[in-house]
Amino acid sequence: MAQETKSRGMLLWSSIWGGQLVSLVGSGLTSFALGVWAYQRSGSVTQFALIVFFAGLPGILLAPVAGTLVDRWDRKWVMIGADTASGMVTLAVALLLWKDGLQIWHIYIAAALNSVFKTFQWPAYIAATTLMVPKKHYGRVGGMMQFGQAASGIVAPLLAGLLMVTIDIQGVLVIDFSTFLFAVGVLAFVPVPSPKQSAEGAAAAKLPFKKQVTYGFHYILKRQGLMAILVFFAMINLVVSMATVLVTPLVLSFANEAILGTVLSVSSAGMLVGSIIMMITGGPKKRIYGILGFGLVLGVAVLGAGLRPYWPLVAGSVFLMMVGVPIIQGCSQAIWQSKVEPDIQGRVFAVRRMVAQFTVPIADLAAGPLADYLFEPAMAKGGPMAPIFGHVLGGVGQGRGIGLLFLTIAAFPVLVSIAGFLYRPLRDIETDLPDAVSDDEDEQPAAAAATSTNASEEAAAEAAAEGAAGA
Repeated sequence: MAQETKSRGMLLWSSIWGGQLVSLVGSGLTSFALGVWAYQRSGSVTQFALIVFFAGLPGILLAPVAGTLVDRWDRKWVMIGADTASGMVTLAVALLLWKDGLQIWHIYIAAALNSVFKTFQWPAYIAATTLMVPKKHYGRVGGMMQFGQAASGIVAPLLAGLLMVTIDIQGVLVIDFSTFLFAVGVLAFVPVPSPKQSAEGAAAAKLPFKKQVTYGFHYILKRQGLMAILVFFAMINLVVSMATVLVTPLVLSFANEAILGTVLSVSSAGMLVGSIIMMITGGPKKRIYGILGFGLVLGVAVLGAGLRPYWPLVAGSVFLMMVGVPIIQGCSQAIWQSKVEPDIQGRVFAVRRMVAQFTVPIADLAAGPLADYLFEPAMAKGGPMAPIFGHVLGGVGQGRGIGLLFLTIAAFPVLVSIAGFLYRPLRDIETDLPDAVSDDEDEQPAAAAATSTNASEEAAAEAAAEGAAGA
């Protein structure tokens, strides 16, 4: 009977995943179409980049509050509400376009609002996954989620380009709105279980709301292995984000737009391949080895991308880099889902996302100035670094400064991966930190303790709450 319940849970979760996959493609259509519209209307790279900025930063800042509310509310209705709200924002933009009243600042507001809604949707989605899917499949479902991102990255730009020619941008937005409706419709008919209260959850519930907002920070800080994963991911996200921003000017410094398109397509294909590997295998048995091992691979790939002005080398390097990204993320997600009690995953996962991604806007904003004002002049003919690195990087001049920047940032994932293998709380996190979800029942072992009315257990919960508040 337990096995039948688990199998049914996997099937039901796959239905939700299918709805979210359709919605992701729809969102990708809108992102591409509005990006093209904004750039053609303004002609400004800065105004175009600000859309990306507003699509990320508000959600990062609001994450702890969102995570706290997700744990208080029904996760299913949080997802329905977030998808519905995002769909209404898309519909509002479509109406502004239809009335010829859309301005660039409207897109900034829409991007910021969608960032907020996604910040509620994401921890609710992951926390629901923990409850619906057997623990042994956490790695596979992580791969399925990454597959959705990769598929959207490949399909959406191609499809959006065709649709904008045939049905114009308003039609693209209406299609996106319909994909939100599809995702909400699937969610409406799929039961999502609520978590049983654990001792940690009982402790958190006793705290004032302000302290509940910071509870995720305290929880992670008390667990050195989880904190080390966050530091690792903050560095990986910095490097991947900076490399993603710079690969376009790097390739265009020695090749044409057609070659650039090939390189970017190969990059998306790499993420798709990595996602499929995770879907099929679930990742290595010891998942921390998947994280740290592919961290080393990622560093080598970034190094290769900057080493020579030779597009097959750049394409192969970014392919290898992107193959590793979903494997690293899938293995990490499986560890977090196993180690954190399901009824507090909203709080903890929101903070996890906030800390791991705070380096992304830093990378987005820093990449251009570092290339333009520091590394490119240093590798120009007669520049101070040209005699030292010119032979290593296959020459001097345009683009070789970006190549040197790639070599510089490649050191970070290599160093943090080596440090991870040497740091026991991270290397042995899967054995040293107890699981919060059991193998047999897929429930947190502490659930019964949390629901008990025994006075000594309630006293223990109160003590735990005081400890968390002062951590």
